[in-house]
Amino acid sequence: MASEADKVAEEVQKSSIDDDEDIVNPWDVVSSSAKGVDYSKLIKRFGSTEIDKELIDRMVKLTGKPTHHFLRRGIFFSHRDMHQILDLVEKKKGFYLYTGRGPSSESMHLGHLIPFIFTKWLQDTFDVPLVIQMTDDEKFLWKDLTIEETNQLAHENAKDIIACGFDKDKTFIFSDVEYISESTEFYKMMCKIQKLVTFNQVKGIFGFTDSDSIGKISFPAIQATPSFSSAFPQIFKGKKDVPCLIPCAIDQDPYFRMTRDVAPRLGLLKPALLHSTFFPALQGAHGKMSASDPNSSIFLTDSDDQIKTKINKYAFSGGKPTEEEHRKYGGNCDIDVSYQYLNFFMEDDDKLADIKSRYSSGKMLTGELKQELTTVLQKLVGEHRERRLKVTDDIVNEYMKSRKLKFDY
Repeated sequence: MASEADKVAEEVQKSSIDDDEDIVNPWDVVSSSAKGVDYSKLIKRFGSTEIDKELIDRMVKLTGKPTHHFLRRGIFFSHRDMHQILDLVEKKKGFYLYTGRGPSSESMHLGHLIPFIFTKWLQDTFDVPLVIQMTDDEKFLWKDLTIEETNQLAHENAKDIIACGFDKDKTFIFSDVEYISESTEFYKMMCKIQKLVTFNQVKGIFGFTDSDSIGKISFPAIQATPSFSSAFPQIFKGKKDVPCLIPCAIDQDPYFRMTRDVAPRLGLLKPALLHSTFFPALQGAHGKMSASDPNSSIFLTDSDDQIKTKINKYAFSGGKPTEEEHRKYGGNCDIDVSYQYLNFFMEDDDKLADIKSRYSSGKMLTGELKQELTTVLQKLVGEHRERRLKVTDDIVNEYMKSRKLKFDY
């Protein structure tokens, strides 16, 4: 019987030769449709499970708190073993959260915020500890950057992450470059994973070639390691059976399908996952944004004027070519980037529904829709900038200090 790692390798190879399939992997997201990736097909291809009303209702019932709009609107749309996590909650047992960031640029953009906004909600809602992996080693291996530069970017990006409001007493942010060298248990777990995954499997899953460095080939084991509580003895008192829940964009899923394949052979629990859709580039939903293209997204360092200019100049419109046609036929919210951004960041369901109705009917023009988005994003980014200014290097060091978190297992 084929392992999960072998199955994901087969699917990656299939999608690379099937023109009808969207390309979705940790480095490339490409769709032939202006609507973006077909997520229902992706669920079937990856073998995950749709987040349905039953799961959402169960979360509300167990926590006694309203659900996040990312769940209500299908922005987090797929999962692996979330019901098992809720079984633990029902039994008053704990779990921990794990997510991460690859620091390749000094400023993060709006798309980078999505997993952190949702992870903060999960931390607050379930009152659990969180580990955040800064993969400065990965970016050194893949980008034209020195390891000193990527390590410095990890600390800069940590400021944006901290500005999201994570509980310092229950959050550990770590740089791979720094933490692996000081944690015997993390390194031992890494080695165990490396031993169980073949070169053939990682070539199939991640598309590595014979000319790729051995650093790239071994990296997936590093991203897999935080999925196991034994990698953090200072947090979990050496316990090896604390379950892990990973919120991430679905392009990261191949890493964790590999991890879930390895877990039983290590005698450990498979991590559970919650998958998000992709945040579209300003130019449209054909692919994901690039931190190296300043016009592909709104960055967290952008001024109010820059935000307004980018939206007006670059945000792909689902409106009609002339006002007369637009008034008659209405706009297409399925491809309109300004509406899609509002779907992510406008929390008021009723107001969003009203905008969709007016834009689709032609009562609202593209310029008016872009003004709505500009107002929302100027407020969101402006407030984030203010919080980030208060995050000093000393505060970053407090979050990144290896320590016991305020949680008992």
